[in-house]
Amino acid sequence: MEQPVFYRTVKVDGLSIFYREAGPKDAPTILFLHGLPSSSRMFQPLLTRLSGEYHLVAPDYPGFGHSDWPDPKEFAYTFDHIAAVMQDFTDTLGLTRYTLYMQDYGGPVGFRMVLAHPEPVQALIVQDAVAHNEGLGVNWTTRRAFWADRAANDEALRRNLLSMAATKTRHVGDDPHTELYDPDLWTDEYAFLNSPGQAQIQSDLFYDYRTNVEAYPRWQAWMQKTQPRLLVLWGKHDLSFDPGEPERYRKDVPTAEVYVLDAGHFALDTKADAIAALVRGFMQKQK
Repeated sequence: MEQPVFYRTVKVDGLSIFYREAGPKDAPTILFLHGLPSSSRMFQPLLTRLSGEYHLVAPDYPGFGHSDWPDPKEFAYTFDHIAAVMQDFTDTLGLTRYTLYMQDYGGPVGFRMVLAHPEPVQALIVQDAVAHNEGLGVNWTTRRAFWADRAANDEALRRNLLSMAATKTRHVGDDPHTELYDPDLWTDEYAFLNSPGQAQIQSDLFYDYRTNVEAYPRWQAWMQKTQPRLLVLWGKHDLSFDPGEPERYRKDVPTAEVYVLDAGHFALDTKADAIAALVRGFMQKQK
């Protein structure tokens, strides 16, 4: 039976970290790591569908959602730093064994966690998160220019990444069935991006994204060596990344289960039932 979702905060490294939690604590755990510019809210559809069988934990990163948004002058918004906070979050909650579910920014946060501390991670679920340079595709020309010269390309980057058009496109992509998408999805996120301090926070963190590209070969080597249990879920209407990325995971891990869904970058927007069924099947095989 469906269990209630609880909305909690915990102190981690001096920060108030918000998280959603559902399901019995003695059940197999799934740790959810969210994307840009979302928060743990994006996983609400899975928390309600899977809470009867699994222990589900979904935190907001520092600078996102309902967690603290420390000033960039006092907190380094880098993926290394956020991964360290998320690792300390798992330690604080006593999560010693879990499946890691990574979407978008959850990929670079999660891969850092698993390479540094592989022991707790039973399996990986990747939803529209890149681990190969080719997976970034043509959409990243402006973003690569920003990494090469931040000052000269800052304004262009903010239009490319943080504008209303970009925020909507992240959800809908090239899906012709736009009537399936609740417009609150992107208007809420755009309002978040326009909150005081957010433009600087997101610009700082995205400038650090270049370190992910440098780290891709290490993530690939780790997967090739360890052959983790891996489920890859992808929205075929996702314009954020190259559509060939899901199969690149299968090259690293030939036993990976790969599913391309009739959905966008945030596939849970329209395919929550299908994803819940795939996650449930994947989790049951681990028993």
